[in-house]
Amino acid sequence: MVSNLDAQVNEAGYYSTQFKAGKFHNSNETEQPNMRKTLGIFWRYISETKQSPVPSKPLPMVQQSTSMLTQLSDTQIHMIKLGHSSVLLKVYGKYWLLDPVFSKRASPFSFAGPERFQDTPISLEDLPPIERILISHNHYDHLDKDSVLALIDKTKEIFVPLGVEGDLKQWGVDDTKIKAFDWWQEHTDNNSLVSFVPTQHFSGRGLGDSNKTLWGSWVIKAGDQSIYFSGDSGYFDGFKEIGRRYGPFNYTFIETGAYDKDWADIHMTPEQSVQAHLDLNGEVMFPIHNGTFDLAFHSWYDPLERVSKAAEHEQVTINTPIVGEVITAGTPHNNAFWWKSLMSKG
Repeated sequence: MVSNLDAQVNEAGYYSTQFKAGKFHNSNETEQPNMRKTLGIFWRYISETKQSPVPSKPLPMVQQSTSMLTQLSDTQIHMIKLGHSSVLLKVYGKYWLLDPVFSKRASPFSFAGPERFQDTPISLEDLPPIERILISHNHYDHLDKDSVLALIDKTKEIFVPLGVEGDLKQWGVDDTKIKAFDWWQEHTDNNSLVSFVPTQHFSGRGLGDSNKTLWGSWVIKAGDQSIYFSGDSGYFDGFKEIGRRYGPFNYTFIETGAYDKDWADIHMTPEQSVQAHLDLNGEVMFPIHNGTFDLAFHSWYDPLERVSKAAEHEQVTINTPIVGEVITAGTPHNNAFWWKSLMSKG
């Protein structure tokens, strides 16, 4: 069942402490974009020279198929990074998708916008029936309309932040499959608990809809395993509160990429990502939100280089699997720093 009646919606709006004056807000107010800052960032994009924004060689990948996924045991949790922040979980025999983005571009346009460095390790068509999709927020690199529509007929339910249910219903998704969540709202069933918890970010898919929908992260507890999935966030004290309420976590999937001084409040540096993992009381950290799209001014490999050094300094165990590689919870994994041989200064 879904708890917290404060998250219900009526014609007057949202009964949510985060919804004020027609918009959702962070717990700690952050600087909102204005025209001057937007134009300044645009000028940087056309005037600054980037170093290695995209890989010069093909990135490694482990291809997956329906039969390969079926062969994975039904008595454990298996985790597969599909690219960027998209993760496939096999949770005791049932398949969950986190922020599935299979499209060629993270963009409202099929002909323009950030293009993926490589395909996903499995196609939408080859994915098995999906028990549950979890969406962290509605930005194009996390909520992909084409992927959702391609998956919905073989998906049992989709969990979204408050307000995002409106987009899905407009797209033709049956509202009986949709569950919308406020922060700290929980869903429990026979063998799992899912909770939608705060981040420090924002939302919007076009002109005029800024912060009209909520954003956040997901806590997943199933069997003896506890997983945290960050979505996008700036560093904030909320990580400590999540850790206090739901930690410790066996695995944390933490945003580590697309950071910059011009939007430091809403995206973490790699060093802050490691600190967030520590705040959450995590055991093994997976750096996500990197290696797939060019979304900032740093090189494509900078997030992985910096997070590896920060993790070593803080004595944090990180896991940086190749896209498509299966990681099984509770079993040892030999980490490979696969990007180092592909780094270039060009």
